[in-house]
Amino acid sequence: MPTQTKIQEVESLKARLSGVKTAVLTEYRGLTVQQISDLRKQLRTVSAEYKVVKNRLARRALQGSPLDGLGPHLKGPMGLAISRQDPVALAKALQAYVKANALLQIKLGYVEGQLLQPGEIRALADLPSREALRSRLVGAIQGPLAQLVGLLTAPHRELVYILQQRGKGAAE
Repeated sequence: MPTQTKIQEVESLKARLSGVKTAVLTEYRGLTVQQISDLRKQLRTVSAEYKVVKNRLARRALQGSPLDGLGPHLKGPMGLAISRQDPVALAKALQAYVKANALLQIKLGYVEGQLLQPGEIRALADLPSREALRSRLVGAIQGPLAQLVGLLTAPHRELVYILQQRGKGAAE
Protein backbone atom coordinates (compact mmCIF):
# COMPACT_ATOMS: atom_id res chain seq x y z
CA MET A 1 0.00 0.00 0.00
CA PRO A 2 1.49 3.36 -0.99
CA THR A 3 2.11 5.83 1.77
CA GLN A 4 0.84 9.39 1.69
CA THR A 5 4.41 10.66 1.21
CA LYS A 6 4.92 8.50 -1.88
CA ILE A 7 1.60 9.60 -3.32
CA GLN A 8 2.60 13.23 -2.80
CA GLU A 9 5.99 12.60 -4.45
CA VAL A 10 4.32 11.07 -7.51
CA GLU A 11 1.87 13.96 -7.76
CA SER A 12 4.67 16.50 -7.34
CA LEU A 13 6.70 14.83 -10.09
CA LYS A 14 3.64 14.71 -12.37
CA ALA A 15 3.14 18.44 -11.84
CA ARG A 16 6.81 19.13 -12.61
CA LEU A 17 6.65 17.06 -15.79
CA SER A 18 3.51 18.68 -17.18
CA GLY A 19 4.33 20.93 -20.10
CA VAL A 20 7.90 19.69 -20.42
CA LYS A 21 9.35 19.98 -23.93
CA THR A 22 12.60 18.18 -23.16
CA ALA A 23 13.55 15.48 -20.66
CA VAL A 24 16.86 13.65 -20.49
CA LEU A 25 17.46 10.55 -18.36
CA THR A 26 20.94 10.39 -16.89
CA GLU A 27 22.79 7.92 -14.71
CA TYR A 28 24.68 9.70 -11.96
CA ARG A 29 26.51 6.68 -10.48
CA GLY A 30 29.73 7.83 -8.79
CA LEU A 31 28.89 11.54 -8.62
CA THR A 32 29.17 13.29 -5.28
CA VAL A 33 26.46 15.49 -3.83
CA GLN A 34 28.60 18.54 -4.67
CA GLN A 35 28.94 17.45 -8.31
CA ILE A 36 25.18 16.97 -8.63
CA SER A 37 24.70 20.40 -7.05
CA ASP A 38 27.10 21.87 -9.64
CA LEU A 39 25.10 20.18 -12.41
CA ARG A 40 21.89 21.70 -11.06
CA LYS A 41 23.47 25.16 -11.01
CA GLN A 42 24.70 24.75 -14.58
CA LEU A 43 21.26 23.63 -15.77
CA ARG A 44 19.51 26.52 -14.00
CA THR A 45 21.43 28.93 -16.25
CA VAL A 46 19.53 27.50 -19.24
CA SER A 47 16.15 27.42 -17.45
CA ALA A 48 16.30 23.68 -16.82
CA GLU A 49 16.25 21.60 -13.67
CA TYR A 50 17.72 18.31 -12.51
CA LYS A 51 15.85 15.92 -10.25
CA VAL A 52 17.18 12.68 -8.78
CA VAL A 53 14.24 10.31 -9.06
CA LYS A 54 13.18 7.11 -7.43
CA ASN A 55 12.59 4.74 -10.33
CA ARG A 56 9.35 3.14 -9.17
CA LEU A 57 7.77 6.50 -8.29
CA ALA A 58 9.01 8.08 -11.53
CA ARG A 59 7.48 5.24 -13.58
CA ARG A 60 4.13 5.91 -11.92
CA ALA A 61 4.43 9.65 -12.56
CA LEU A 62 5.29 9.05 -16.22
CA GLN A 63 2.38 6.67 -16.88
CA GLY A 64 -0.15 8.16 -19.25
CA SER A 65 2.01 11.18 -20.05
CA PRO A 66 3.90 11.91 -23.29
CA LEU A 67 7.09 10.96 -21.41
CA ASP A 68 5.81 7.41 -20.80
CA GLY A 69 8.49 6.01 -23.15
CA LEU A 70 11.17 6.89 -20.61
CA GLY A 71 9.67 4.58 -17.96
CA PRO A 72 11.21 1.26 -19.07
CA HIS A 73 14.69 2.84 -19.02
CA LEU A 74 14.53 3.77 -15.34
CA LYS A 75 17.10 1.34 -13.92
CA GLY A 76 19.88 2.16 -11.50
CA PRO A 77 20.62 5.58 -10.01
CA MET A 78 18.74 7.89 -12.36
CA GLY A 79 18.32 11.62 -12.62
CA LEU A 80 16.00 13.56 -14.87
CA ALA A 81 16.96 16.85 -16.52
CA ILE A 82 13.88 18.72 -17.72
CA SER A 83 13.22 21.93 -19.59
CA ARG A 84 10.12 23.71 -20.81
CA GLN A 85 12.14 25.91 -23.16
CA ASP A 86 14.98 25.43 -25.63
CA PRO A 87 15.96 21.74 -26.03
CA VAL A 88 19.27 22.69 -27.64
CA ALA A 89 20.31 24.72 -24.60
CA LEU A 90 19.61 21.77 -22.28
CA ALA A 91 21.53 19.38 -24.54
CA LYS A 92 24.48 21.79 -24.71
CA ALA A 93 24.57 22.22 -20.93
CA LEU A 94 24.45 18.46 -20.34
CA GLN A 95 27.16 17.79 -22.92
CA ALA A 96 29.38 20.46 -21.38
CA TYR A 97 28.97 18.83 -17.98
CA VAL A 98 29.63 15.34 -19.38
CA LYS A 99 32.87 16.60 -20.96
CA ALA A 100 33.98 17.98 -17.60
CA ASN A 101 32.76 14.97 -15.61
CA ALA A 102 32.53 11.65 -17.45
CA LEU A 103 30.75 9.92 -14.55
CA LEU A 104 27.44 11.41 -15.68
CA GLN A 105 26.00 9.27 -18.46
CA ILE A 106 23.18 10.31 -20.73
CA LYS A 107 20.84 7.34 -21.21
CA LEU A 108 17.84 8.56 -23.20
CA GLY A 109 16.08 11.77 -24.09
CA TYR A 110 12.63 13.02 -24.97
CA VAL A 111 12.43 16.10 -27.16
CA GLU A 112 9.05 17.42 -28.27
CA GLY A 113 7.41 14.02 -28.76
CA GLN A 114 10.41 11.96 -29.87
CA LEU A 115 12.69 9.63 -27.94
CA LEU A 116 16.36 10.32 -28.65
CA GLN A 117 19.37 8.09 -28.08
CA PRO A 118 22.56 9.56 -26.49
CA GLY A 119 24.18 10.10 -29.91
CA GLU A 120 21.18 12.07 -31.10
CA ILE A 121 21.31 14.23 -27.98
CA ARG A 122 25.01 14.91 -28.73
CA ALA A 123 24.02 15.90 -32.27
CA LEU A 124 21.35 18.20 -30.83
CA ALA A 125 23.99 19.79 -28.59
CA ASP A 126 26.17 20.45 -31.66
CA LEU A 127 23.44 22.55 -33.27
CA PRO A 128 23.88 26.31 -33.11
CA SER A 129 21.74 28.14 -30.57
CA ARG A 130 18.38 29.62 -31.50
CA GLU A 131 19.87 33.12 -31.52
CA ALA A 132 22.70 32.03 -33.84
CA LEU A 133 20.22 30.43 -36.23
CA ARG A 134 18.11 33.60 -36.23
CA SER A 135 21.13 35.77 -36.98
CA ARG A 136 22.11 33.45 -39.85
CA LEU A 137 18.59 33.68 -41.23
CA VAL A 138 18.59 37.48 -41.01
CA GLY A 139 21.99 37.57 -42.75
CA ALA A 140 20.75 35.25 -45.48
CA ILE A 141 17.73 37.48 -46.08
CA GLN A 142 19.60 40.78 -45.73
CA GLY A 143 22.36 39.98 -48.26
CA PRO A 144 20.14 39.58 -51.33
CA LEU A 145 17.98 42.53 -50.26
CA ALA A 146 21.05 44.78 -50.05
CA GLN A 147 22.06 43.67 -53.54
CA LEU A 148 18.54 44.38 -54.83
CA VAL A 149 18.60 47.88 -53.34
CA GLY A 150 22.01 48.46 -54.96
CA LEU A 151 20.70 47.34 -58.35
CA LEU A 152 17.56 49.47 -58.09
CA THR A 153 19.48 52.61 -57.11
CA ALA A 154 22.23 52.12 -59.73
CA PRO A 155 20.43 53.98 -62.58
CA HIS A 156 19.77 56.98 -60.33
CA ARG A 157 23.37 56.96 -59.14
CA GLU A 158 24.62 56.84 -62.73
CA LEU A 159 22.31 59.70 -63.74
CA VAL A 160 23.60 61.84 -60.86
CA TYR A 161 27.19 61.03 -61.85
CA ILE A 162 26.57 62.00 -65.49
CA LEU A 163 24.90 65.25 -64.45
CA GLN A 164 27.80 66.06 -62.14
CA GLN A 165 30.28 65.47 -64.98
CA ARG A 166 28.26 67.66 -67.37
CA GLY A 167 28.08 70.34 -64.69
CA LYS A 168 31.88 70.26 -64.31
CA GLY A 169 32.33 70.35 -68.08
CA ALA A 170 30.00 73.32 -68.47
CA ALA A 171 31.76 75.19 -65.67
CA GLU A 172 35.11 74.90 -67.41
